[in-house]
Order: sequence, then structure tokens, then C-alpha cells
Amino acid sequence: MTDSAKLSMSAALRAMDAGELTAETLLGDCLAQVDAREKDVLAWVAMDREAATADAKAADAAGRPGALGGLPVAFKDIIDTAVLGTEYNSVIYKGHRPTEDASAVTAVKEAGGFIMGKTVTTTFAHRNPGPTRNPHNTGHSPGGSSSGSAAAVADFMVPLALGTQTGGSVVRPGAYCGILAYKPAFDAINFGGTKQISASLDTLGFYARSLDDLPIAGAALQGRHTPLAVGDDTAAPTIALVRTTSWDQAQQCGRDLLEDVFEKLGAAGAATRELDLPSPFPGLFDAHTVVGAVEPLTALAWEIENDWDGIPEPTKKLIDEGREFGLEKYVEALALGETCRRQLPNVIGETEIILTLPAPGEAPEGLASTGSAEFNRIWTFLHVPCLHVPVDRGPKGLPIGIQLTSRCGSEAHLLATARWIARKLSLDLFG
Repeated sequence: MTDSAKLSMSAALRAMDAGELTAETLLGDCLAQVDAREKDVLAWVAMDREAATADAKAADAAGRPGALGGLPVAFKDIIDTAVLGTEYNSVIYKGHRPTEDASAVTAVKEAGGFIMGKTVTTTFAHRNPGPTRNPHNTGHSPGGSSSGSAAAVADFMVPLALGTQTGGSVVRPGAYCGILAYKPAFDAINFGGTKQISASLDTLGFYARSLDDLPIAGAALQGRHTPLAVGDDTAAPTIALVRTTSWDQAQQCGRDLLEDVFEKLGAAGAATRELDLPSPFPGLFDAHTVVGAVEPLTALAWEIENDWDGIPEPTKKLIDEGREFGLEKYVEALALGETCRRQLPNVIGETEIILTLPAPGEAPEGLASTGSAEFNRIWTFLHVPCLHVPVDRGPKGLPIGIQLTSRCGSEAHLLATARWIARKLSLDLFG
């Protein structure tokens, strides 16, 4: 088999199981793609090719055991790895090498995968961009903060990559780069050993290119030995279109796509309704802002105390905002989040899937901004699972897509609905 880097994660695993592909060949093809494209995309910050090759050979020799047996995996550079430096895109941590792997890295290794390298992040997964460019048009942002992970998967450099989300940092780069991006429920993947900026919001997620990948990768990252459950993907789902109060901030192409998809899914047999989130849910936008500004005061306490000058200006501004909000507003914001989580089952049904925007539209031009998380913050704060599904291209030729979300505990319906939608819209997201 040639050009195995273009295979999805699940297709590569099937090819290896069938004896048609080796882990060493797969890694070699991925590295060849890095050689061809990295100078333009700039997705990676660290890679040990010899160590990765040795890991691939060892996996082949052992028969590639585990759900991810023989699979190269990329990790956002706020996820600690003992074999490679982890610098958080910060001058404070230049040359930093953790003494042990993060829990998510350990989960990948226990499932038979291995570290291919570390990918670019914004500093501390906040707003200070790294150098990564959108692989579809290098004059545009790939999104952030999981910039390198999304770009690397989208550009066929690696079949699976991990990112994190505090606002929209898994879903939005997936939307801008045109790939599947899954942010599971809060704490579904152990955050231990990953650099924290907000204890109430930070969530690990991942990027892939096939819907067949999601149950396998999701289970492996949670330490499960069988794939995540997927509901009946032949049954027409129940879908609620949620525009949110941020609708006027979306690009016309994003609004048009979402409404067109909603209409098509209804015509295809889905039970559909339009839903305006009731009070107090709209208050979650401001509450997220408060929590996201106050919690870095403790998450970055050492850096604030010991190297204030090494903190980028956007993060300094965030810290100053957190100090101004104070304890009372923080406690009120946390309470609102808890209230809305309790009330969510009264707003959407157990099997109902929310259809909403993953980003305002196409990726911004230039690298100064990684884009707005306006269409992600409320769902991140609700701790619910979120999935970006790429659908089309906008007027500039850049990817645009949809975001699906469900209640916690309804992930099987979420994954099944994504498969149903992909078939009805004739999306090439299988295999």
C-alpha cells in the first residue's frame, strides 16, 4: 500500500490488522508528508523521528496489540511527555522536560499507540498565537488554541491528534481546518499532566478524519477496552436548531449553511424544531467570561509570581480582568453554570441533538487572531459533548461545517446522528 498517510485512523488500523500495512510504513508515509508540507504549515514543535520509528518497529514486532496498535499520535504541546520537551509555547518553559507523561499520553500508549511528536499551541492554550497556518490556505489562521493538532490531521501528517478546549479550542480549529473535532463531556478524558488554565472549563479532545475513528479513539483515550457505544445510525434523529444570541456575529456563509443543513435534514426525515434557549441559559456567555478570567489566577499562580514578564500580553490582560471580577462574580458564574446543567434535561430531550454553529464562518485571514469562540463557550461551560462535522466550503474556498451537541450521557445518540447526517448529506466521512 502506498501513501498510507492519507488513510483515516480506522482505515490504517484495518489495513495493519489485514497485513496490508505496517506501523513502520505508516509512520514513514506520515513523516514524508511532514517533510513535504511542514515548511508551509508549521504544525509541529518537537519530534524525535528515531524514537518514533523505534516505537513503530516495536509495535510491528509485538503484533500491534491494543485498540490503537501501531498508530502514530500527535499531542498538543501543553500535554506533558517525558520523551519530548513540553514548553506550552512559553518562553518561561523553554527547554522544559516533564518527568512523566500526562494521563492522556499514558492512555494512548496503553492502547498501543505511540508519540509521533508535539504540535503547536497558543501560549498556555490562551490567545497568543503560534506560527501554524491553515493547510487549506496558508494566509489564514488554523484556529486555536489547538492549532498544530488540527492542521496536522487536516494536512495528512498524522491520523490522530489531541487538543484541549477551554472556550472553543478543539471545535473551532476543526471547523477552520475542515476535519472532525470531538470535545467529549467535561472530564471524560483525564486531564492530569496537561497544563491547566481553567479547572472548571478545560477539556481534552481530539481530531480525526473519519466518523469510524471516533468510537475507537474516544474509548482508548478514556482507558476503555471496547469502542464507545454508537446508537442506531439508520433511525431518523431528533434535531433542534439553536442559533443562540450570537447569531448576528456569524458570517453569512455560516448562517446560510446551518439553515440549509437544517432544512435538508428535516426533508430527509429528521424530527426538527427551532429552539431559543430559555433564561437563564443566555447568561452563560458572560459567566464563561468570568470563570475563564478568574481561574487563571490560580492555574498560572507560579508564573504570575515568578515570571510576570514572560507572560504574553493577552494573558496578562486576562489575569487583570480576573482580578477585577473578584470572588463574588466568580461564585455567581459557577452557580449559573451548575443551574443550567441541572436544567438542561428540561430543555432538550435525552435523544435530541442540538445543531448549531462551530465558528462564525471561514477562518480569519492572517495569523494575528485564531478566531472567535463565541459559538463554543456556552457548550463548553455546560460540559456537554460537542462534535464538529465538516460540510462545505465558503466563498473564499475555506472549510465550513456544523456543530452537534447532546446531553451528557447521550453520546451514543450524538455519534449515531453524525453518521446519519453524513449519509443524508453525502459527506465523505467514512472509511
